[in-house]
Amino acid sequence: MMQIVKADGVRENEFLATLKTRSREVDSAVTAAVGEILENVRLGGDRAVRDYTAKFDGQCPEVLEISRDAVNDALTQADEAFVNALLDAQANIADFHNRQKTQGFIHTQENGVILGQRVRGLKRVGVYVPGGTAAYPSSVLMNVIPAKIAGVEEIIMVTPPMKDGRPNRDILVAAAIAGVDRIFLIGGAQAVAALAYGTETIPQVDKIVGPGNIYVATAKKLLYGTVDIDMVAGPSEILIMADGGAPAKYVAADLMSQAEHDRLASSILLTTSETLAEETVKELERQMRQLERREIIEESLENFGAIILCQNDAQMIELANALAPEHLEVMLQNPMEYIGKLHNAGSVFLGNYSPEPLGDYFAGPNHVLPTSGTARFFSPLSVDSFVKRSSFIYYTKDELLKASDEIMLIAEREGLTAHANSIRVRSEDV
Repeated sequence: MMQIVKADGVRENEFLATLKTRSREVDSAVTAAVGEILENVRLGGDRAVRDYTAKFDGQCPEVLEISRDAVNDALTQADEAFVNALLDAQANIADFHNRQKTQGFIHTQENGVILGQRVRGLKRVGVYVPGGTAAYPSSVLMNVIPAKIAGVEEIIMVTPPMKDGRPNRDILVAAAIAGVDRIFLIGGAQAVAALAYGTETIPQVDKIVGPGNIYVATAKKLLYGTVDIDMVAGPSEILIMADGGAPAKYVAADLMSQAEHDRLASSILLTTSETLAEETVKELERQMRQLERREIIEESLENFGAIILCQNDAQMIELANALAPEHLEVMLQNPMEYIGKLHNAGSVFLGNYSPEPLGDYFAGPNHVLPTSGTARFFSPLSVDSFVKRSSFIYYTKDELLKASDEIMLIAEREGLTAHANSIRVRSEDV
């Protein structure tokens, strides 16, 4: 069960060091296998994609692309309550991400110089969506909606077939609601390769986003540079800061909500209350009996979970910033007071009634978040993830001549005489 660690400058650091072992160092055999798949798809196109689909999924559909009629049928035949829940989530996600939109600018100076920046959506984006037992319609919404708002021209989704060879219908419903343009029934590293290189059937994309298994993640990592990717995600994690006023049953429930994702998931409670620590352990034991993924939760909490007893709020804040968690819940009195002090977190959940699943599914902020401490320098998926910026410059002849000596000085100092010459030939042509 979950250990209780008293923070003394040593014990908590020993535990935190164990979290580094969660990083999934990709086995060389996995890297080699994925590299071979990528190269074969690059050279073989659809034929290679079909061969790998039949090999890994047991069968390959005759037609890789799912028809628009099939997508519309999934939506019209879906459970009304489920559709309404997705529509409400869509509205919240769209409202939040619409506020992230930025505009280009143009700056015209009195001397005739014009400077500016264009902001526009990527031409085509690929979204990978797991379709087997780990099928997450919410990920469709979180990846597609900001891309649409950014102005991406075309969104291509790939999703592997289920064991019966058909697509997951919940995924199709979410795709219809989010506005996916085309869907292909393929998965694995071969699907990522097809998106990156393009095949006879599958269009080449500019960026690939979405979660997947170790083969998918490795393919994305190896293809970065050929295409852009969202991020290399690690195991899920939650950090909760709570005082004695936080209900132990809430804290325990939220710790387990992340532990059930993966045996490598990490769930940590920081508290100044020994009573809360002990009551949380009891609540974990009580609530866990009712949960389907109990074995995964137990293993995750035992290996990568801990309750750390801190001396004061300042120590909690210091540890939270050092951990830079994917999800950070602040179950303290007056939680809004802590926002300015918490600098490293993917998403922050404030108060006793803002549990992490609220962000996963419904509130609006994106649930594609940096993991494994990378919130120190990475940001959540956003509208900005799907745009590109380019600047433009217009100078008059007179203004270029005014700046020419200084430009040539810098260029020659760098040893780039052809750069200087580009300016000089214009200076001489007066």
